[in-house]
Amino acid sequence: METPHGARLHRLTLAFRLASLALVGTLAACGGSAQHQAAAAPSPQPPANSEELAAIARARADSARLPSTGADAQVMTGMINHHAQKIVMAGWAPSHEASPSIQTLCARIINAQRDEIATMQTWLRDRGRPVPEPVPGPMKMKMNGMEHEMLMPGMLTEEQMHQLDQARGEEFDRLFLTFMIQHHKGAVSMVKDLFGSYGSAQDETVFKFANDVSVDQSTEIARMEKMLAALPPSQPS
Repeated sequence: METPHGARLHRLTLAFRLASLALVGTLAACGGSAQHQAAAAPSPQPPANSEELAAIARARADSARLPSTGADAQVMTGMINHHAQKIVMAGWAPSHEASPSIQTLCARIINAQRDEIATMQTWLRDRGRPVPEPVPGPMKMKMNGMEHEMLMPGMLTEEQMHQLDQARGEEFDRLFLTFMIQHHKGAVSMVKDLFGSYGSAQDETVFKFANDVSVDQSTEIARMEKMLAALPPSQPS
């Protein structure tokens, strides 16, 4: 004969399973459908097996222990488009006659940004938040019931992207380094603001991601500044 405690445990177990199934359906509806040819990072698929459900459960447990904030979610969302634009910029290196050293730098940037986009998308998905596609443009935000577009700090304008796209050879190298330094500094400033926001970056994944961005991109800024200084002066057109 089942005890009252056993019956209660059975009901709780059943409720947890039903909630997990409902969560899978909710997360499946959150992914965007837009695709962009240059930012090739794959969007994480909805969880379909016990391992992925366990990952979600761990994310929920982490969030309960060290809750994420709106600032965490904003950085993890906005940085996806930020990274996507870097992938576009770096992807032009072979076709725009970049020097071997710039092409090596660009290949490293592409690999790093794709990995981090996947991390950000997974973090958002596991916490039931909308998962944007990596589009190299402004982030759409709703304010006062209206949708607005906003470039994340350091991102290039359409005019700057066009300028870079038109450059070739040494001029491409110069513009790429100039614009990528601007881009990296924007990412570092986003992370600095995140760490300065009360209660933010306590989530383990967010903290590690933000710290890596700060250290890695600050190091790359110093390296690119030296590469830029080593280039011959720009010739007047």
